[in-house]
This record gives sequence, structure tokens and C-alpha cells, in this order.
Amino acid sequence: MKHLLTAVFTIALLVLALAPTVAVAGPLDTLVVYATTGASLDAVISADTLAGGAFKHTVYKLPSRDTTYIYLGAITVQSSVTFLGVLGPDGRPPCIQPGVLGDNSIPPTFVNLTGKGAKVTLQNLYLLAVATNNTNAGGAAVPVQVSADSVATTINGVVFDAWQNLAIGYNGNWDKFTILNSRFRNMVHPNQWYIGEVLRNEYPGTVYTDSVIFRNNTLLCINGYASATVTKYFSKYFEFDHNTIIYTFKNAFFEFNQTNAKWNNNIFYGLNSGAISKTEMPWWDQLWSPEKSSVIDLDTLDLAKDSVFNPADKASPNFRMLSEAKRVIEVKNNAWFWPTAVTNFWQSWNDTAHVDSVYTPSWMNPRTAGFFSNKTAFPGFTESGNVNADPGFGSGIASVLNGGGTNGIGLFAWFGQIRGGTALTDLWGYNMTQVGTAIDWVPPWPLPEASDMVYSNAALKTAGTDGKPIGDYTWSGLTGVEEAATGLPTKFELFEAYPNPFNPSTEIDFALPSAATVSLKVFNLLGQQVATLAAGTMTAGKHTVTFNANNLSSGVYFYTLTAGNFVSSRKMVLLK
Repeated sequence: MKHLLTAVFTIALLVLALAPTVAVAGPLDTLVVYATTGASLDAVISADTLAGGAFKHTVYKLPSRDTTYIYLGAITVQSSVTFLGVLGPDGRPPCIQPGVLGDNSIPPTFVNLTGKGAKVTLQNLYLLAVATNNTNAGGAAVPVQVSADSVATTINGVVFDAWQNLAIGYNGNWDKFTILNSRFRNMVHPNQWYIGEVLRNEYPGTVYTDSVIFRNNTLLCINGYASATVTKYFSKYFEFDHNTIIYTFKNAFFEFNQTNAKWNNNIFYGLNSGAISKTEMPWWDQLWSPEKSSVIDLDTLDLAKDSVFNPADKASPNFRMLSEAKRVIEVKNNAWFWPTAVTNFWQSWNDTAHVDSVYTPSWMNPRTAGFFSNKTAFPGFTESGNVNADPGFGSGIASVLNGGGTNGIGLFAWFGQIRGGTALTDLWGYNMTQVGTAIDWVPPWPLPEASDMVYSNAALKTAGTDGKPIGDYTWSGLTGVEEAATGLPTKFELFEAYPNPFNPSTEIDFALPSAATVSLKVFNLLGQQVATLAAGTMTAGKHTVTFNANNLSSGVYFYTLTAGNFVSSRKMVLLK
């Protein structure tokens, strides 16, 4: 079995002096861990802790790419930390996979984030669910588990391969997720079609969510939701921008009660190809009012969420409609498409009187479309530039439907097993990873789908709200929406505050490709400065500041970032 040897050295980085309004950054020290012989990855990192459980180092750097790292148990994360893979010249990240325990079981979790308020980053890694004996970690597996409140998790440039339950699960309140430049592939359970999900507020979904941001990711062959904050409870902000999803069995989103959300510049191909059965309709995917599922599927808020979202109007007799009028939902420049083979299959299935006929999905169901058309009651709902168009992916994408070889039995055959109640052990997918027996085995690279993901539809290559290709940039040869594979921003940038509108506080992100003298100020409509949020020299990277407007009145405000010669301003709205 492959194990680890650590080579330890501490790299002290220059501590930059900042103005009193900005926290002073401490030294960044790094533990480098090589995948050779010795202890497992979790044993090495878990041993590197202080008396209270916090890590001794803030960065664990993984440079080995000639074999895989093995973990035999979950790493408990109680403090802010970065797990950083070192990319090869060809972009290959180091691979981490579970080993086999003495009772032949497979450890289900790689990291468990238990430190309240911790900021945790996983970057440039290949997280494989298939163990060294080529068996899968199974339906209990969640490689990234968040079990504390107010944890900020960043996933950047990570491959999640073959996780049959969840990639990221959380049960803490006010957690924040930023998921960038990552790939989620073949997340398919052999007989459970409501797991195999990317991000999930775990059952029963009764925690509050701060924010969820997906930018520049690919999701290929997953059973369940791309994102399920399961909005029984309030969620501040949701963004899904420049992502590509190809084939899901169920609907891709469980986000119907969002109050401030964006779905922009995405490709949705073959979503909910498992359709909706009679037993699932209406309540399996609808909490408040029955409706057939659709790619974009929204509903009104309930009283509990209104009370958190809009406490200022709680005493008003039309409280709920006032709350609906404050929701801001944007759906722009997306392409959706169902291959003819899929729509023909649905028709054939229903025509032959199977035990369980299905309701077929749509882009927007009537309930959702009604929000966007009713500008009086829902002025903050906007949609434009969305098209039903075939991107023209490579021929290998179509092979997922009928299967064969490493594609398993195919989506159609698995559909029959699920709807017929016979599913047991078979899988469907695209070039599913098979672990070899060689001591230096590593997964194929580039990813097998790399060529098939490049699409031919010329119109979509300039169809983004930014004039760039819609979907995941990676396959077009461009850099990511925000950060390159190194994780450092490629340009100065000021992002939209979220939530926006807000009450009473919001967060503002900005990106610095290099260290710079920074000023971030807030002004009212008269041009009067009302706050200074940052001032001084700051390091390269992405930074977040909080603006609390408790002492200000409702209205429009502008925030301006100055960094060297770069100046940018954006608008935000305070609604009390």
C-alpha cells in the first residue's frame, strides 16, 4: 500500500503592514508532504496540531503526482487552512484516494471542517472516491464535510471523481461556499437516484446558508442536484455563473426559495433526463406548491423566510408581498438543450404503458415563468438572452446514453432499472475511472472528456453577458472566470456585493493579481463618503470585507476600489 513521508520546512513570507482598519496578515508557513512510504496523509496532517486542536501550519502543500496520496481516516479541521496541490507542467493535480481499512471498509470522508468561523481552501487536487482495491467509498461517502457554523469553504481547481453520495455536505449555520474551476464527474450511485450530488445542505435541510457561488465548473454525469441548499431555511445569496452541466438524472437545483440569486452564462445539457415519475410528482422536489420540475424552478417564500429576509416590513398587513418585491433573481444568457435521443426515449417509455410513466422537465415551469412576467409583484425578477440550443459537444457525450465499456450500462438502461425497481449494482457515466494495480498508478490525465467538452456552436462562443463563451471556460482555452489554475487572480477586479439589496450588512469581494496599495470606500448618492472599508497595502489574492450599514438610511450607495492605477465602482442598495 502506498503511504507518505513528510519533508517539513517552514517558509516565512513577508508580513505586510496594513492600516488599522484592515487586519494584519500573519506569516504564512507551509508543511510539504510527499506521497512515498510512511504514514497516511491523514495521519501526517492530523499529527501536526497544537494542544487545542488547531493546525501548526496554515498550508499543507502536496507536490507528488507520480503516485497517489492515501488517507485512512478523516482529517478534522478546526482552524483556517489551505490544502494546496502542486500542478504538473501538463496541469495534472496530485491525486488523493482512500485506502482500505483492516475490516475491508473504505473511509468515507477526507476532511471534516469542525472549526467555527474557519476559512478552508482546497486547491489543485484530484479527489477520487475509488479506493486502492478499485472499490468505491459508496453511499456514505462525503469527501468534504462541513460540520460547524460560519465556515468559509473555497474549492478551486479540484476534481471530484466517482463520489456516489455528496461531494460537499454541510450542516452548520451561515456557511459560505465558493466553488471555482472544478470538475465533478460520474457522481452516480448504483440504486439511489437522489444522491450523487455536488453540494447539499444535509437532511433535513434546516440550517441557514450564507452564500453559495459556483463559477467556471463542469458537472458531467451526476444523479442528483448540482446545488441543494434545501431552502426550508433562509439563504442569503446564490450564484451559478459560467458552468457546464451535462446529464443529470434528477433536477439540477433545489434552490427555489432564493432571495438574491443569479443563473447566468451556463450550459444545461440533458438535465433531469430521469424525468419525474408519478410517485415523485408533486412533493419530492416541491415543498410549498405542486409543479413539475424545470431547470430553473422557483417558488414564493414562506412566512419563516420572510421574517429573516425582510424583518423591516414584518408589521405590515401585506408583509409577504412586500418581501417578494424585494427578491432579486437574475437568469441571463444560458443555453439549455435535451438531445433528441432523450426526448424520443421519454416518449417511447410513456407510449408503451410502463409501470411508472413520467412527466418530462422543461426550461421553466409555468409557476417560475409567471414570476418573471409579473413585474408589478416581482420587480426584481429579470431574465433575458436564454436560448434552447445544442452546443455541439463531441461524439463521446452521446455514448453516455447507451453505455458500454467504462461508460457502464448507459443512462437509458439505468433509467429502466430505477423506474422498474430493479436497480442494484450497475452504473452509468462517462469513462469511469478504474484503479490500476501498479504502485505508481495515477488517474488518466488530461481528463478523458477534455476533447468532447469542446463545443462547436459558434453562436454560443460569444453569447455570455461578458461577450465570452458560455459554460465552463476551461474547454475553450481561456482562463477561468475569476482565477487561473494557480488560484491567484489574473487581474484587478471589484465584485458585486452580496447580498444586494442588503439589510443591514453585506460582503464585498475584490481581487488583486499583485500586492497593491488599496482603498475601498463607500459613498452616498450625493457623493459623500460614508465609510472606509479598507486602506493600506494588501497582498495578492481575493479579499473580502464586510460593510455594516446599521447607522445609515435606506437607499442607493456606491463603493469604489482604488488599487494602484485601477479604479472601479459598483452600486448596492440598502433596504431597511
